[in-house]
Amino acid sequence: QVQLLESGGGLVQAGGSLSVSCAASERTFSSSAMGWFRQAPGKEREFVTAIDWNNNSKYFANSVKGRFTISGDNAQNTVSLQMNSLKPEDTAVYYCAARTPPTHKYGDSDYKNQDFYDYWGQGTQVTVSS
Repeated sequence: QVQLLESGGGLVQAGGSLSVSCAASERTFSSSAMGWFRQAPGKEREFVTAIDWNNNSKYFANSVKGRFTISGDNAQNTVSLQMNSLKPEDTAVYYCAARTPPTHKYGDSDYKNQDFYDYWGQGTQVTVSS
């Protein structure tokens, strides 16, 4: 079974930057899109950002637009999340997600739906202190 392995994360002060990365455990893994979700204590998991490998389209939650960027390498099955101007409310466990079925018939809102993805990482903690 393919695993998504996250790395990075940690503790940073408000206004600082941090990055997290994700890689598939098997080189033969092929995805059509990858993304990041996060879950803060006592809250539901929410969409952060996603990238569609077919056309390099990127999607962002309004709360992170202009501060977070997503990048990756489809051939290497890796995706990274660069987080700048971090705020205490960004504190959460960040989860990597991947979709293997095709994406060509889906719209923007679909990328923000957890059910759109069929592989998930274990999560990595990001803590932003005030």
